[in-house]
Amino acid sequence: MNTMQSKEKDQWSVVIKSNSHAFNFNLQELLNSKELIHVLVKRDFVSVYKQTILGPLWFIIQPLLTTIMYSFVFGNIAKMSTSGLPQPLFYFSGTILWSFFSTNLIKCSDTFVTNSSLFSKIYFPRLAIPLSYTITNLRTFLIQFAVFVGLIVYFALTSAFSIVFNSYMLLLPLLLAQTAILSVGVGILISAFTTKYRDLRHLVNFGITLWMYFTPVVYPISQVPSRFKGLYSFNPVAPIVESFRFSIFGVGSFSWRQLGISIVISLVVFLIGILLFNRTSRNFVDVI
Repeated sequence: MNTMQSKEKDQWSVVIKSNSHAFNFNLQELLNSKELIHVLVKRDFVSVYKQTILGPLWFIIQPLLTTIMYSFVFGNIAKMSTSGLPQPLFYFSGTILWSFFSTNLIKCSDTFVTNSSLFSKIYFPRLAIPLSYTITNLRTFLIQFAVFVGLIVYFALTSAFSIVFNSYMLLLPLLLAQTAILSVGVGILISAFTTKYRDLRHLVNFGITLWMYFTPVVYPISQVPSRFKGLYSFNPVAPIVESFRFSIFGVGSFSWRQLGISIVISLVVFLIGILLFNRTSRNFVDVI
């Protein structure tokens, strides 16, 4: 009888081990923490525009205002090409995809510093935080993508623009998944260093801005001088943006080789990020 009671007491729901593998994704723990992740997603989604008058409408207003600004500055003043697309469609497509990538990267890069008090009080899989950020930002992207589809239909009905369906549209889920993986990888990689080097937090936004102008968000890759195009092979986001537009509109450039290189870079960065993130999560409370 005593033996049975002892066995019942030893049935722990979570076992914390200090010698976990550096590449351990803690998938089982993440699955067991789905309710916590749901709470974190709800917290993040609500807190973004809490105490604002327009609330969640800013999810739509922000990319629309950005598109208007890009159309005026880069389309009308700089006279940059949009690959034959209506300016709002060209700029809106780049804006929402880049916004998903950059916002998720910035949020993930602050994982340890922002949640240090939570991490020091309770144990849960640390990857639940960047996962919750990604789900939140994915929701935002899907809302904006719905508006994007509405814009496509509007221009198809009111202008010479026509909707072209092609097999490359099947790549959209892959491109979205790759964007999420790359942004999380870079974000948690940075977060592993910000626990010791807080100055990095101030450089992230500046670096993201430079990265955007090195990515064909406001211009097509065809506008880049040939002597500089080789540099874009080292930018894993560039093929994602170009492939995103090509899969929807059938214009621009698409290269399986460039996309393949981008996927490999994304996976390598993600794995390195997981490695450093797991190492840092073991003792970061003593550092912060």
